[in-house]
Amino acid sequence: MNATAAPAAPQAMLDVAAPAAHRVGDVILDVRNISLRFGGVKALTDISFDVREHEIRAIIGPNGAGKSSMLNCINGVYTPTEGTIVFRGQSFSHMSSRKVAEMGVARTFQNLALFNGMSVLDNLLTGRNLKMKSNLLLQALRIGPAEREELRQREAVEHIIDFLEIQAHRKTPVGQLPYGLQKRVDLGRALAMEPQMLLLDEPMAGMNVEEKQDMSRFILDVNEEFGTTIVLIEHDMSVVMDISDRVVVLDYGKKIGDGTPGAVRDNEDVIRAYLGAAH
Repeated sequence: MNATAAPAAPQAMLDVAAPAAHRVGDVILDVRNISLRFGGVKALTDISFDVREHEIRAIIGPNGAGKSSMLNCINGVYTPTEGTIVFRGQSFSHMSSRKVAEMGVARTFQNLALFNGMSVLDNLLTGRNLKMKSNLLLQALRIGPAEREELRQREAVEHIIDFLEIQAHRKTPVGQLPYGLQKRVDLGRALAMEPQMLLLDEPMAGMNVEEKQDMSRFILDVNEEFGTTIVLIEHDMSVVMDISDRVVVLDYGKKIGDGTPGAVRDNEDVIRAYLGAAH
């Protein structure tokens, strides 16, 4: 895992509001001494940090630092070699992704995994899977309780469509949408799960400045209006510094910094490893 060169210092901060510190509550997620190995490769080494309820917690670092591996441990894709993760008082070192989702954790991925031939509405409905109570046969026949349930699920999805301002595209196949809107649909599908904690893996990768401003606004609105705790990986330092309450910094699978955006920006170890002298 080779780190890339440090990113250039941001030329201009995005025009988004800073997070409100008063909303942050008690610890909801506690990552304790997590290590992860793949054969002889150490992806993560003895990493600990916590996430407080209602905060926006950023994870940053060079490519290959272990950021996505960390998210994969949190949502059950990977099983840590050592250490434990505690979510709302429940401790686990191994749990399936579905079980973690049932606990209230949703995830988006850096590489989109949407159903390109399906409409925006139908893609968002797939995020309601865990909320479905009717059996598959009744769902397929759309009779009795299943029909009433489908109406309730569609109502929830329509609310998300309005929230993300994608009403004009609700019946459009996702594969026909611009990339920025596809990322918004991906966010919407995660929101359809009604998560207590939302993991975002580079939600603004590949976006232009305007699209980043829109996504930043939606992330802040999700955090404020829904009260959702958010953990995000992001390379754009202007975004991280604008919207995050706290930042944890990884480098070669080790934690080298943790604190407020200002404290991290002034951390000499972080500057040397990632931010560069001009920050």
